Amino acid sequence: METEVVYGRNPVRELLAAGRRPVHRIAALPQLVGERWLARADAPVRPADRAELGRMAGTSDHQGVVAEAGPYPYARASLLLREDGPLVCLDGAQDPRNIGAVARVAEAGGAAGLVIPGRGSPGVTAVVCKASAGAVEHLLVSRTDGLIGLLHDARGMGRTVAGADADAPGVIDHAAAGLPMDTVLVLGAEGSGLRPRVRDACDVLVRIPMRGRVASLNLSVAAGILLFGLPRAPRPQQ
Repeated sequence: METEVVYGRNPVRELLAAGRRPVHRIAALPQLVGERWLARADAPVRPADRAELGRMAGTSDHQGVVAEAGPYPYARASLLLREDGPLVCLDGAQDPRNIGAVARVAEAGGAAGLVIPGRGSPGVTAVVCKASAGAVEHLLVSRTDGLIGLLHDARGMGRTVAGADADAPGVIDHAAAGLPMDTVLVLGAEGSGLRPRVRDACDVLVRIPMRGRVASLNLSVAAGILLFGLPRAPRPQQ
């Protein structure tokens, strides 16, 4: 039985709440076992000390709870193009904490999903889950090595593809000015930015106006500014 580890209070809580993958068993500190959200879990919950939890998680950053679950359910990239709302694509992101932080922003911002590289990326690991505060359990995430083809497909469907590039000529002065709510946002790796072929596959390049002396932003911060700068769909009537 293939299993993956999820650790941390919020990641395990969202793992249980989302119900997208099976949870085989949970270990938690004795004082946490009786908490309502754990007591109501369908999976068996057993007490464990910090040392055992650390061995299970591979880190001391487990916050007292570790779950063993089924493999992460990646979505097909082509299916994400049919979903409503903006789509966030990462070109070359390798740091799992950055990927998790972007996933957290994307889920909070109502993105249709997140596309991450198939090669050179860790995928949705326990570290990514932790950094996302469990957001990856609700967000559709796809891994693909065909990002350029995906961007061309998006353009063929009439969607606008906007690449974030601080140094490119002809950029829009305001981060998301004039972009539709279903824009496909593409962000490059910190330091190296977008690959040339990915830049060429974009309809437009956008930048975030910088007022300070530091000329760069964390990847998740940039994703949040761009995503929340897009037009919003009206809230449904209650």
